[in-house]
Amino acid sequence: MPVDLALEKLLADAQVDRAIETIALTQALGRVLAQDVHSTVDVPPAPNSAMDGYCFRFQDYAADKPLPVIQRITAGAVSAPLQAGTAARIFTGAELPIYADTVVMQEETVVTENGDEGPLLQILEPPQKAQNVRPQGQDIALDQRVLKQGKRLRPQELGLLASIGVDSVKVYKKLRVAIMSTGDELIEPGQPLQAGQIYNSNRFTLIGLLENLGLEILDLGIVADDLQDTLRALKRATEADVIISSGGVSVGDADHVKSALQQSGDLAFWHLAIKPGKPFTYGRVAGTPFLGLPGNPAAVFVTFCLLCRPWLLKAQGADNYAPLSMSVPAAFSINKPGRRQEYLRARLVPGDNGVHAEIYPNQSSGVLSSASWGNGLVEIAINTTVGKGDMVRFIPYESFS
Repeated sequence: MPVDLALEKLLADAQVDRAIETIALTQALGRVLAQDVHSTVDVPPAPNSAMDGYCFRFQDYAADKPLPVIQRITAGAVSAPLQAGTAARIFTGAELPIYADTVVMQEETVVTENGDEGPLLQILEPPQKAQNVRPQGQDIALDQRVLKQGKRLRPQELGLLASIGVDSVKVYKKLRVAIMSTGDELIEPGQPLQAGQIYNSNRFTLIGLLENLGLEILDLGIVADDLQDTLRALKRATEADVIISSGGVSVGDADHVKSALQQSGDLAFWHLAIKPGKPFTYGRVAGTPFLGLPGNPAAVFVTFCLLCRPWLLKAQGADNYAPLSMSVPAAFSINKPGRRQEYLRARLVPGDNGVHAEIYPNQSSGVLSSASWGNGLVEIAINTTVGKGDMVRFIPYESFS
């Protein structure tokens, strides 16, 4: 199955009953809004100065007529209305006094003392009316919809919500994701390696990727290459909202995940035209969605980012789950067209005419260091060759966070 078709089917099926909870804004990073948010205030609430300088009525300006400075206004202070024919010293962020409508920056003025009458303001450059003034509601207007339901909250959204006085938000409850690693060869880090064993890196890759998405994890550890053990693990995994496994979905005699899935649920599709990650599997276990990743560590990373992540975000209620990408020149060549859509571990590096993409020399699905070395993926379509300088699609890793 082509990657695009598989992703279309996955997203069409990414439905999970989502409860709603109210949480403090300080705990809302990465969470998904469950309702629209409208502002109950104007931001800013009143006209204020964008500069350190002097405010006055524009109609009082005359090149040959200095204005007496009779007030000093700091941010947070409440000022008296500005008298006609006068000016006020004002600082950045301070609210303009009533009747003032223009601010001139201090660098464009000369202030002289005039005995008992106090300082006089001479404006050196002809001003424009309302210059250096932030009008009331410039950023956000009263009753304006600030954020839509389905928005995943980043630090800038937290600040935006705080700017309208919001201290708690309604969000969808976190998805609970069960993860399991299959393979008799696997042991956990910290134990001595015996002959035939390897450390279980996939568990830690998946935990990190899931925590980046702010999801809860039910960690089932390592499952032996045994059909009954696999069936028992899948049964326990149905306590979660979705199951993600690594390994056991290929065609070997010791790969039991596919068989267990067919016995305990249903298999929607198996095998994709993708490299790395061909054995990717999707189905359901007693109604619980199941995403089966390959066992090779680089393939786990790639298929999670491209296929699991958008499924999880949509099921979590997010309205935006497509990764950003860009077109950049290739610093490599591929002379033999492939029969599967390839995702090469790559990185952007400076070139003579801007950045270009270079790829890790060993693209084996077992070489996880290729993912750590790079900062993104280069997509190569089926039956496509690439010459140096050709434009290729680059997907930064930051798009998957």
